[in-house]
Amino acid sequence: MTKKTFIKIVALSLVLMVLSACAFTGIIDKIGQQIKDNMVSNFPSKTQTPTPVDTNVPQITLPAYDPDFSDELSILEALYAQVSPGVVSIQTSNRQTGGGQGTGFVVDTQGHIVTNYHVLEGQETIEVHFQSGIKSYATVVGMDIDSDLAVIKVEVAAENLVPLVFGDSDLVKVGQTVAAIGNPYGLSGTMTVGVVSARGRILDSMRQSVTGGFFSSADTIQTDALINPGNSGGPLLNLKGEVVGVNRAIQTSGLSISGDAINTGIGFAISSNIARKVVPSLIEKGSFDYPYLGMTSLSNISLAMQEALELPHSTGVYISEVVSGGPADKAGLRGGTKPSQVSGYNKGGDLIIAVDGISVKDFSEMFNYIVVNKNPGDVVVFTVIRDGKELDLSLTIEARR
Repeated sequence: MTKKTFIKIVALSLVLMVLSACAFTGIIDKIGQQIKDNMVSNFPSKTQTPTPVDTNVPQITLPAYDPDFSDELSILEALYAQVSPGVVSIQTSNRQTGGGQGTGFVVDTQGHIVTNYHVLEGQETIEVHFQSGIKSYATVVGMDIDSDLAVIKVEVAAENLVPLVFGDSDLVKVGQTVAAIGNPYGLSGTMTVGVVSARGRILDSMRQSVTGGFFSSADTIQTDALINPGNSGGPLLNLKGEVVGVNRAIQTSGLSISGDAINTGIGFAISSNIARKVVPSLIEKGSFDYPYLGMTSLSNISLAMQEALELPHSTGVYISEVVSGGPADKAGLRGGTKPSQVSGYNKGGDLIIAVDGISVKDFSEMFNYIVVNKNPGDVVVFTVIRDGKELDLSLTIEARR
């Protein structure tokens, strides 16, 4: 290759790089315009979920990801630019115990902000910092200890509020890209990206039962998008800019040299469909009635447990105990009463194989269905196997107390 030919090739490459940069800038501008042109209503409707307050508030959302139009990086840039103004940093204080921090996000133009219950627990003063630089004190509107959700309210002009929209978490797929925006370790406006690792996880509720154990919290999304202390209460977003989860907790593994919990990279978010049920109730009456069944069940059934409990198969929900006078007891459901080969586990309990005619393979499937689709006062039909025979039993759901 001659020196002259080499110079021509270099010059042509530089021209192509400039053209590519111009094209990329054009893509970002086009995305931004599409975002402004796409306005949707807050709290999309879903079967058996209550109608929320202020349903006609216009919302900003992003265009659907189109691999023929742009790349994922440009979508993420546009997502952050448009959504982050609706994400706030929450600073709390208590004269006796000190202060804390967390994250929240705006859900309407009345100043309602969603966060976690545990961010506010025991705090006296709540201060909200917006990305725009606006700061405001907030008051508590409502809290739910079972779902770990809370709503606070600020007195800020509507034109300074950027409400986020809840998506349908039932449409979330494992492997789908998600982003978390929050305030980890006080670093406000931080965005991390990962994928949905699993759906339908069950975590312990913050409510303790009279027996000393903890109730369950339903329909949790697992993600590897990095979540750290301070991210609690912030949004987990899909690539359309919809909130599909409210970041709640991380899985930790021991303590570091500095005494901080070691993050394993496993995070959990309350599903948006739980939030879409709870948040309107918190705004309307300050509380939410979480469904109560009054039974203790095995989370899953191993082959060894199946043999010890003499069950026909290893799928379903085995009832180990029912609370006397509770909904399950009133419905005639039975827990195990006969000693088995495994200490602490009695055989003879009912094995739930379906709820309202829908087959369930474990406790998480059953419980998630009830919490998302049912309310206290509703009737649910359990199909159980008892003494080798199928039996349908109707249970009237009550509220946790």
